[in-house]
Amino acid sequence: MTMPFYVSPEQFLQDKAEYAKKGIGRGRSIAVVEVVEGILLVGDNPSHALHKISEIYDRIAFAGVGKYSEFENLRKSGIRYADLKGFMYSREDVTARSLANAYSELLGTSFSQDLKPLEVEIILADLGVDGASNEIYRISFDGSIFDESLVSVVGGRSEQLKTYLKERVRPGVTLVQALTFVMAGFSAQSENSHSVDNIEAALLDKHRKGRCFRRLTSAEVGNLLSEGGSGRAADGAPNLRS
Repeated sequence: MTMPFYVSPEQFLQDKAEYAKKGIGRGRSIAVVEVVEGILLVGDNPSHALHKISEIYDRIAFAGVGKYSEFENLRKSGIRYADLKGFMYSREDVTARSLANAYSELLGTSFSQDLKPLEVEIILADLGVDGASNEIYRISFDGSIFDESLVSVVGGRSEQLKTYLKERVRPGVTLVQALTFVMAGFSAQSENSHSVDNIEAALLDKHRKGRCFRRLTSAEVGNLLSEGGSGRAADGAPNLRS
């Protein structure tokens, strides 16, 4: 007599979590750093067509790692959510916090109810205006929300990169310094070819009005790294150039 196959709910959820973590771990890292000029988002991304970092709304940016089709669908749904809320109420009512809660509910429901979990981890960065603080939220595949400050990292060897950056990044760090630290962190993980052509970068620029999101071209990234000076950076890490 064949016994029915049984898996406990705890084991089933654990297996799904491991499956999602493996998919996310294969993705290349993205780092988000608060800088004097605003909020810097940097991703290790050799593709020039498939963006991992994007604008959601006026002062809100989105970064996703994992399965591209899945976090791209999340990005689009976030834009629709923000546009509808801004239209029905006001643009000031659209915040990363409300978006993070919506994403948390969506991801949490998918993780608990769907057979296959979404293999994604995302970051929402909200640039503070009129004296308000910046807000950075990391949302995991199971809907967990983490309120982070100064540095946030997803994808790849995220814990190692986050530790590397936390040891070096301090309040008041400039765009040039933060970009140099992130590039050195990528190099320490041996995750890329150390070329600015493999870097996707954007800035939520606090000096802009309205839409604050601005992509940084490869040439701009190279120029910013060059501004850091030749030789070695302040923490002893080499400055990286294309």
